[in-house]
Amino acid sequence: MPEHNPNARLETFCDGVFAIAMTLLIVDIKIPSTVEITNTGQFWVALNHITPSIVAFLLSFTIIFITWVNHHSTLKSLSRTSTAFIYANGFLLLTVVVVPFPTSLLGEHLLTDHSAPAVILYDSTLGLQALGWILLCTAATKGQLTKNETSRRAVLGDRKVAYLALALYSLCAIIAFWLPRYIAIVTIITWTFWLLYGLTIRRQEKD
Repeated sequence: MPEHNPNARLETFCDGVFAIAMTLLIVDIKIPSTVEITNTGQFWVALNHITPSIVAFLLSFTIIFITWVNHHSTLKSLSRTSTAFIYANGFLLLTVVVVPFPTSLLGEHLLTDHSAPAVILYDSTLGLQALGWILLCTAATKGQLTKNETSRRAVLGDRKVAYLALALYSLCAIIAFWLPRYIAIVTIITWTFWLLYGLTIRRQEKD
């Protein structure tokens, strides 16, 4: 018989939340109905105007996808759950479902002279997501929810990375008051790194 998974319902619920959040990212990407298109040239210009929204969508999709992969890995390392873990998990999911809102603002205002609020809100959301990871990992280790010592060390390692991410994105949110576009670039670079790093780790685990 297959091994019973005590966290099956939690995983199913979380997967649904991640899927909805990722889907909502694309909803706001469209050419405004007020834009007049009478020829192919105007069509290409209109598409060019929504390029920042497409970039913001790809960035946020990558972020949520990486978060889902890491979340899946964390749940696999647990033998059970607890009330503290469920509430910490709920906070993390809250930060995930919020992502489409700052994504929409970032795509719409990044190339304007008033892009700072959008970038600040975006990186603040990432900082809160890092805080969610800290709470999640702390609940898992303090509650002794991990399957073995190897899993416990992995969760502790994730928490260290989360502390680093909290510091990084909090700093980015502050600097974005003055240099929003540069911070947007830094944010893209950091998540590109995490994507490549994650692919490398998964490949090593497979080998």
